[in-house]
Amino acid sequence: MRIALRWAPRTLRGRLSLIALTTAALLLVILTVAFDTVARQRLQREADDELRTRAAAVATTVDTRGGSVRVLETANDTLLDTNVWIYAGPRLLERPPATARAGTLTGAAEALARAGRGCATVDGRDPVRLCAAPVPGGGARAATVVTALDLSPYRNSAETLLLGSFALDVAMLACTYGLTRLAVGRALRPVRTMTDQAAQWSATASDERFGGVERPAELAGLGASLDALLDRIRAVLRHERQLTAELSHELRTPLSRIVAELDWWRARPRSRAETRATHEVIADAARSMGTICDTLLNEARDGLGAAPGTTDVGPALCRLVAALEPPGAVRITVTGPDLPLRAGVQPALLERIVGPLVANALRYARADVTIAARPAAGGVRVDVTDDGPGVPEWFTDRLFQPGRRAEPGDGHGGAGLGLPLARRLARSAGGEVTFDPGNVPGARFVVTLPAG
Repeated sequence: MRIALRWAPRTLRGRLSLIALTTAALLLVILTVAFDTVARQRLQREADDELRTRAAAVATTVDTRGGSVRVLETANDTLLDTNVWIYAGPRLLERPPATARAGTLTGAAEALARAGRGCATVDGRDPVRLCAAPVPGGGARAATVVTALDLSPYRNSAETLLLGSFALDVAMLACTYGLTRLAVGRALRPVRTMTDQAAQWSATASDERFGGVERPAELAGLGASLDALLDRIRAVLRHERQLTAELSHELRTPLSRIVAELDWWRARPRSRAETRATHEVIADAARSMGTICDTLLNEARDGLGAAPGTTDVGPALCRLVAALEPPGAVRITVTGPDLPLRAGVQPALLERIVGPLVANALRYARADVTIAARPAAGGVRVDVTDDGPGVPEWFTDRLFQPGRRAEPGDGHGGAGLGLPLARRLARSAGGEVTFDPGNVPGARFVVTLPAG
């Protein structure tokens, strides 16, 4: 088994050619055996017909009138007596001069004479075929003529036909293998071209695709699959570039703070209090960098298309609130309808969407944060409202831009990435996150999701 696998062709063209060669070989063997059998039977029938014709000719020289059997002399006695036995009942009247009375051929002829008719083959160095025929008009078994024929020419003809068949089979197998390799190679040439193009396009993020070229149905299906794969690769590359750009942009500010603080600290000797303040600034910038990295990497891991699912909105919101630690005296209230409310997203995704909005509300709220869930047209709506200072009107257009904050130095934490992340995740699930400018005082963010 290992040897067969070791010698098996590695290419699809070689395997298909081998399969075609094996199938053709089996078919040709069956046909050759059948042809040889039919040819041998046909040659034997011709030999039997020749023997019966000679027996009929010899029978005309046998006179059975008057109750006795007598062989008449004719001009062709020498020709007719060649390989001919004539019996009167069990008694031998004539035999070929070259055969012995007790020889193998004579014994076979005597057995056929007793049977009265039939044929038999005596195998030997030179195979001989014998046939017996009664002389007409002589009564039951009054006289029987047995003729013999050398089968060597017939068998030589059969062997010649068999060798010719084998030679033709070899030629046909060679042609089958060559034509199959040629045909399969030509058929697979477009596949190799498409594979090379796909590798080149995926490496260069090209916009070219296979769908614009007319191809057979099988290759058209393959082209559609490769187009989808290329689109997926392009989306991944685009997402990686976006993640890299966001990381470099967002980490630049805290990193600049760290570098500036270190330069200021090394400019001249500092007191212990100044050194402690520098350490706090650096630690705060490092924490900000950690928050930025965690937020962006979580989005990269979870935000490439939401998996389908459903969730009960009320219990999911309650679990989200239970995991939070509201600062100071801020109170969180969750309200919803009496009937179960289901959204068409997974529970983890719902928490990832609403979580940044609740964290933002807790950051700016004075006393109350309200999370209200209710049915909406074709889906579910979740409002996150706080009683804080609200969003400045001039900043509403940049509210969902990554890394943007209305007042970076207001003393509140955050990297300006939570709101954009919530919107991107909601849109990936077929929903949306918007800001309601009509809610004053405070701020209200509205989440709409498909119904489950």
